[in-house]
Amino acid sequence: MAVGASSAKAGEETDTITDRAYASQLRRRLGRADLRAVPEARRELRELLRHWGKPGRSEIAELLTSELVTNALVHTDEDAVLTAVVSSHGLRVEVRDFVARRPRPCAPDTGDGTHGRGLVLVESLADAWGVRPHGVGKSVWFELGAEAA
Repeated sequence: MAVGASSAKAGEETDTITDRAYASQLRRRLGRADLRAVPEARRELRELLRHWGKPGRSEIAELLTSELVTNALVHTDEDAVLTAVVSSHGLRVEVRDFVARRPRPCAPDTGDGTHGRGLVLVESLADAWGVRPHGVGKSVWFELGAEAA
């Protein structure tokens, strides 16, 4: 599936950003339950994306990244690893944790404040997203094309 196509179903693995010759990367280890890492990760991603994409794309990327990072830190009791790769085709962000339990989008409860909206946002705003199992844990990822409006 090409970046810019409709979203992949959760659990489907794609690797559509293949032009590694023009790739910039961010890799950051996130400490267990360290929610200070969320704004730090956004700031680092903002720097990586400073000259990337059409207006508004980097803001969407920051929002979705903070959702994945927050989910990994709040819903697991383990460290996590954030990886973001920018290429001429788009952006792929992946947050790997070390808990096998798969996340699933759920309809947020109106009485639950802001909880329960993270994966719904990812599903709504990403060009593609999914969950990839690892030997220990999983990666939740999303992709955005630079040129989508």
